[in-house]
Amino acid sequence: MTTQIGDFTSFDTVASKSRLMFLMTLRGAFQDYVINAAALLYLHEQDAPEALINRLIEPDDRVFADEDTWTNHLIALGITGAKAVRLASVVAGSLDHLLPDAVIVSDGAGQFDVLRHGLCWIHAERLIHRLVTVTEEQRAAVALVRHLIWWFYRDLKLYRTDPSTRTRASLKARFDRLFTRTTGFAELDELLARLKLRKAELLVTLERPEVPLNTNSSEQDVRDPVTIRKISGSTRGEDGRRCRDTFLALKKTCQKNAISFWAFLGDRLGITVHGIAHLPDLIRQRAAPKPG
Repeated sequence: MTTQIGDFTSFDTVASKSRLMFLMTLRGAFQDYVINAAALLYLHEQDAPEALINRLIEPDDRVFADEDTWTNHLIALGITGAKAVRLASVVAGSLDHLLPDAVIVSDGAGQFDVLRHGLCWIHAERLIHRLVTVTEEQRAAVALVRHLIWWFYRDLKLYRTDPSTRTRASLKARFDRLFTRTTGFAELDELLARLKLRKAELLVTLERPEVPLNTNSSEQDVRDPVTIRKISGSTRGEDGRRCRDTFLALKKTCQKNAISFWAFLGDRLGITVHGIAHLPDLIRQRAAPKPG
């Protein structure tokens, strides 16, 4: 599975779609494992066995330098079952202590529900768009709800450009009215109720206007590795995978910063001189808050 991360674009191809694999991708060079309040809260939310939670609470030293240290700790606690080890590693390998302000916006797949999570509006509305209607009344109900959702979505976009406390309160109230509607179409009403439960994820942008409302940027970026895979299949080894992911990430990041990829390669390889700054510096400059 190839995962696209960040507005700057980073690709990482891993063996599975698990939450643990996604966390490992986000962690990058960081290898520590931490048992903190967020980790224990997640264990409770996942209805983890009480015995597992109690074992993890006990030690005073809750920071483990690397995977070997963490694994040895689990063995010492008698936590050796595959499911228990995986669940414990997911919570201890999370990034709350490294990225306390990060927001992950995704299509709703479970493995991406880490840190603070935002749900893509395009994927959420697609569930309604795909409903199978039989009668004219059902088609009219779906059409009306979709119209109201896109109207609300447009106002969320406007809010991002000019946020205010008054508008935020108004949009929250509108969200509640929209997703508690009773249309008489049972499947539609059930879907609206399910989306209502994800209010916090759909309205992240009200508290954090810089957070995008959709995953369109990621969807566009990931087309390149998908196209390559369709034409050429997978790479033969780990070196090929890393080479492909690295060069695709550099190319996409250059495009997003209005930099010629060929000029960038020429600079880095010493073939030409264009004076292109290091990409991390450019990304930090773009992400820095504007004065005033």
